[in-house]
Amino acid sequence: MAEERSAAAEPVKVGDIVKGTVEHITAYGAFVRLATGQKAMIHISELSQSFVKKVEDILAVGQEVQAQVIKIDEKNRIDLSIKVLQARENRPPRKKEDDFEKKLSLFLKSSEEKIADLNNKLKDPRGSKKRSGSGASGGKR
Repeated sequence: MAEERSAAAEPVKVGDIVKGTVEHITAYGAFVRLATGQKAMIHISELSQSFVKKVEDILAVGQEVQAQVIKIDEKNRIDLSIKVLQARENRPPRKKEDDFEKKLSLFLKSSEEKIADLNNKLKDPRGSKKRSGSGASGGKR
């Protein structure tokens, strides 16, 4: 039993997904007791991706929640987010190969546009030369 407690009491890190029970609700958020025994807070702005008027609209005392650790400050206060976890679940998984292919495609397109622009400037002698002589805004007479 002592081994179970020491394993469960391992401190959380930023990025961890944790489960806990809502112990107290305030106007600005909810305090959650984690399985490790640590206390954490979910700010009202981190409850949902949509607007939340009251914390009680989303959470209730005694409710089990799952959230992601987004911050641990110098006083070891833990901030959680349900919103970040929801965003992560709603996003389709991306493959690294797809990201690379997309970046490469954008780079090639941008490079081709720049080369075409430079070629056009080189072919048009009027576009790249500065005018000399007196003009309307030129020197004195």
